[in-house]
Amino acid sequence: MDRNHTIDKPPVQGTFLSAAEYVRMSTDHQQYSTQNQADKIREYAEKHGIEIVRTYADEGRSGLNIDGRDALQRLIKDVQSGDINFQIILVYDVSRWGRFQDPDEAAYYEHLCRRKGILVKYVAEQFDNDGSPVSTIVKGVKRAMAGEYSRELSAKVFAGQCRLIELGYRQGGPAGYGLRRKLIDQSGSPKADLDRGEHKSLQTDRVILVPGPEDEQRIVNLIYQWFINESLSESAIAGRLNGMKVRTDLDRPWTRSTVQEVLTNEKYIGNNIYNRTSFKLKKERTVNPPELWIRKDGAFDPIVPPEMFYTVQGIMRERARRYTDEELIERLRDLYLKHGYLSGLIINETESMPSAAIYAHRFDSLIRAYKMVGYTPNRDYRYLEVNRLLRQLHPQVVAQAEIEIGRIGGSVFRDPATDLLCINDEFTVSLVLARCHTYETGSHRWKIRFDTSLQPDITVAIRLDPDNQGLMDYYLLPRLDFGQPKIQLAEQNAIEFDSYRFETLDYLYGMAGRTRIRRAA
Repeated sequence: MDRNHTIDKPPVQGTFLSAAEYVRMSTDHQQYSTQNQADKIREYAEKHGIEIVRTYADEGRSGLNIDGRDALQRLIKDVQSGDINFQIILVYDVSRWGRFQDPDEAAYYEHLCRRKGILVKYVAEQFDNDGSPVSTIVKGVKRAMAGEYSRELSAKVFAGQCRLIELGYRQGGPAGYGLRRKLIDQSGSPKADLDRGEHKSLQTDRVILVPGPEDEQRIVNLIYQWFINESLSESAIAGRLNGMKVRTDLDRPWTRSTVQEVLTNEKYIGNNIYNRTSFKLKKERTVNPPELWIRKDGAFDPIVPPEMFYTVQGIMRERARRYTDEELIERLRDLYLKHGYLSGLIINETESMPSAAIYAHRFDSLIRAYKMVGYTPNRDYRYLEVNRLLRQLHPQVVAQAEIEIGRIGGSVFRDPATDLLCINDEFTVSLVLARCHTYETGSHRWKIRFDTSLQPDITVAIRLDPDNQGLMDYYLLPRLDFGQPKIQLAEQNAIEFDSYRFETLDYLYGMAGRTRIRRAA
């Protein structure tokens, strides 16, 4: 099968039911190859008189979340849009649907199919996915077990990698400029040098780092000497190397960051460092503190003298010392007086200046730091501040809606990937924030963009006030009446728009409320 694809064929006349099959192959075991899954699914289909008319296949994809699983995303989208010619989805087992870390996420995607009248059948499971209490309990346990399997496997793999690091072996990643990867066997005897993109083929083989060509080693040592003896910045060193027509190990021009990598990575003095950053189970990438690093000192032959390396680190620590807010503003003011204007590039390229990122972090944005020294950019950067406000407001508005709906007895499920709200298993809601655009004439406009890919039943368009500092009003726009991808609102609108306008979201909350109906005698 081709990777991440959909295959269609017309249903055979006379068959009782038509189905789509979904198969996913990760890297955990050969028994779960897509072909083996497809064989089992087709056996099930023949036994139950089902004709498979469409195939969705994700090959080599992790089941931890839906990101990157194009076939599953396309399957859900097709079901939601009604662009289907089947009544059942056949899947090998619960884990092939996904090893989601939140079992409710797996349930949500299955629920989206069920709402459209499409059943999901797990052909290799011992229970029948018929909605009975027993199947619901067993399926919930299976989903939790699938997620737990990934967590246990992640822990085991991490422990194994740490053990190999402590033994002095290289774990993934390119060697870097001036270094090379060498393949050795289980007894430590060298076998071959590995080029970029090449990997070991035997499980018992290992990879270590060795010094690269002499001309590259010479350049690495020159970088250290220029930094220490000539006090050149990383950007100046990059410029000098590019002037010498020297290319990086990726055959690219040198930059400040590539020079900094050479100056700060301990592999150049032979140390093996691992777990400086982590990205376990596809969650947020984390920069770990030094006490969590896994290291093996003296694992490889160094190409830079240790005393030279640690001299560079001392210079960098002094340069990166923490400045007070007053010191930062004073340095920025001096730079402004010197150049007459400011930019992130000027800040980053000026020696002894903290980076632009430090100013943005300390004062929330570069624009605010500029204002504190009296500089106003010629370009209107206020939209950056509005973007920042929108990023802060949107999750707050969605969370408040969840709270209010729950308070009046309604149920709400929020899709963690899209923030789409499914209310009472009856209708879906998307909340969008619309900034105010002010024209030279003084008039105001709000552009409302509908998320046509999600196709929510109701889009709640929340207009910001003319200063883009707070929420002004709400438009509850049903998809049946607003099928176009976007609309534009003014201060005064036609009745077909303003009839959907509300001062609060109370009307939406009322739609989600539950009323107890007394049973007739």
